[in-house]
Amino acid sequence: MGEILDLVEARLRTALGEPDARADVTFLGTDRFEVLRFIDGDVVRYATLGMAAQPMADPTSPLADPVKGPRAELLLSVRVGLADTDQVLRPLAVLAASPQVEGLIVAPGASLDLGQPLWAGAPFSSVLVAEPGGLVEDLELDAPMDPVRFLPLLPMTHNEAAWKRVRGAQELQERWLSHGTDLRDPLRASVPLD
Repeated sequence: MGEILDLVEARLRTALGEPDARADVTFLGTDRFEVLRFIDGDVVRYATLGMAAQPMADPTSPLADPVKGPRAELLLSVRVGLADTDQVLRPLAVLAASPQVEGLIVAPGASLDLGQPLWAGAPFSSVLVAEPGGLVEDLELDAPMDPVRFLPLLPMTHNEAAWKRVRGAQELQERWLSHGTDLRDPLRASVPLD
């Protein structure tokens, strides 16, 4: 599976440039996960590397297919210098490990909750998984393997996460859009949810 991760890293470098830092985290019983950091002007982007090594398996299936199934990596973009967002490295690795550890299939529209702030002082403890294809294009793999999708993560406040559970991801995204919410602001307040 190292070959797949080499292709994933090459795709990230093509789309985002050279990473200026990387960290790796290993959880008991899982593969190693890395988080790469890319600086792009006033935005820092964090990308996981390792989640796509294995396909995500349906938790209700008795046997996991070692070849077929969705593959993904996670992307988080925040403004530089407003908060110590480098503390997000371990939480991102935890989210990347969730398919192996918890049997989750991470897909657009899903919420991922850490139960703690993304970084010290962050108003966010969960993220909304957004649609892929904007920042980094899908990486096609040889059949029968599914392509690797690069899924953007949009931090949600506690109130936004609760509202999303009731109203759905689409309505939350429309509310962010209608209020001109800067989703890259690491200190932003919750969007009005009246």
